[in-house]
Amino acid sequence: MNRKHFLSSLLTAGIGIPAMAHVPNIVVNTAEKERQPITPPYLKPGDIIGITCPAGYITREEIQPAVRIMQSWGFNIRIGKTVGARDYTFGGTDAERLQDLQAMLNDNDIKAIMCGRGGYGAARIIDKVDFTKFRKQPKWVIGFSDVTVLHCHINRHFGIPSIHSKMCNSFPDDFQSAEPIVQDTIMSIYQALTGKKLQYSATPDANNRTGIAKGELIGGNLSIIQSMLGTHSEINTNGKILFLEEVGEYLYSLDRMMGSLQRAHKLDNLAGLIIGGFNRIKPDDPGEEFGRSIYDIVREKVKDTSFPIAFNFPVGHQKNNYALKCSALHQLTVQKDKVQLKEWSA
Repeated sequence: MNRKHFLSSLLTAGIGIPAMAHVPNIVVNTAEKERQPITPPYLKPGDIIGITCPAGYITREEIQPAVRIMQSWGFNIRIGKTVGARDYTFGGTDAERLQDLQAMLNDNDIKAIMCGRGGYGAARIIDKVDFTKFRKQPKWVIGFSDVTVLHCHINRHFGIPSIHSKMCNSFPDDFQSAEPIVQDTIMSIYQALTGKKLQYSATPDANNRTGIAKGELIGGNLSIIQSMLGTHSEINTNGKILFLEEVGEYLYSLDRMMGSLQRAHKLDNLAGLIIGGFNRIKPDDPGEEFGRSIYDIVREKVKDTSFPIAFNFPVGHQKNNYALKCSALHQLTVQKDKVQLKEWSA
């Protein structure tokens, strides 16, 4: 997908609703109407972004491109104690990762928390994190992949917006010489942090299901969301726009995970469904072919529903992984010749 088909807009006015004549299905979120969570303050020059590693490890050298770019945006950077720490695959022990994340959540001077990388580990500490101060004075939590644990937990309990986006390990060494798509995705983080209302357009897919949906945007990594079922971090999907992405799985595993969401009734009452990148799918073992594509898997799980579905949306483990504001109101428009997701003000 090239830039002209997918650009983030710096919208400052209210968003109008497109004419309905060409769109057969309209789903509007009426769930949790009473919940009015506090949106974290948007960042201004001089504000501090903290970098921590609640999951996998990353070195101080590896975060330097991200540090330089965020400093060029006018922000100050505070590097957490887990950056450079390592306990096998983790960015320090569970206790160290918990303490570092907790310190940043409690620090009034830190206005946003950028996770160093994904991997695995946030689920091991999430139940011990104290969100008391965060709830009263929220700040932006930024990341994707394993950081979906934090997005799910924050949405479930507080509904406070957070940013699903690339992390430190995805910032280019030389921003000026990076591919345009990489520049755009990195800049979408800046736009999200500074309060720009984001608008994204994606190339239509023949497998899409048309319609208009309005509601909270939630989601992230499929395997993480599936693993949160039955826990204190399980998300409520009723009346919401759910986005999913995944990487490095077998098709039968994707079917099993989507089946878990279906059996848990997480797909019954969505306002809309966005399927992002499902990349590096593992080949079937010879003689054990699954025989179904990701399109087949999704269509089967939602065959008794009517909400709009957009496939191949630019989010996930890929270059075109744009920043999305979880828990913020959005409008999804899916037409035969148009796919658009934009922030929406009630």
